[in-house]
Amino acid sequence: MGGLTGRQVIFHFRSLLAALLIGLLAIAQSSYAADPSAVRVVAVHDGDTITCLTEEKRQVKVRLDAIDAPELAQPFGQRSKQTLSGLVFGKDVTMIPKKTDKYGRTIGHVLVNGEDVNLLMLQAGMAWHYRHFSSNKALQAAEDAARAARQGLWSEPNAVPPWEWRASQTQR
Repeated sequence: MGGLTGRQVIFHFRSLLAALLIGLLAIAQSSYAADPSAVRVVAVHDGDTITCLTEEKRQVKVRLDAIDAPELAQPFGQRSKQTLSGLVFGKDVTMIPKKTDKYGRTIGHVLVNGEDVNLLMLQAGMAWHYRHFSSNKALQAAEDAARAARQGLWSEPNAVPPWEWRASQTQR
């Protein structure tokens, strides 16, 4: 890659690897509800939920698959939302739908400029890999690396997973 610095080569390699992993994920998941589609992100609700506008001007609420971001009232909840917003708000993205959840949201992966946003949120330390619903090794490795680097929410000594935080709120 003539003229590129070592960092740029690594960045391009990681981008290519992320795109390849998403491609393999799409092939491996036989339960995908629809084909990938280009959509524009018109709202970011929190660190793992967005609203997209389709070419047909239909709004689709999308829950990022396999990650769980802190709730807005939790430490890093607002920062997680801001990080996701910086990545996707107002941008055209590719949505790879997997299924629809009980709340009517589309569960899936989102790509911006060919990069997996779900993976980027884990790398930034702005979400947990939701192992209850995913055994994706690349996503787990991203969380592990962010933890080791004390990136984002992992800078907190006792970060509480959102599913535990939600459970504690319903007991009040």
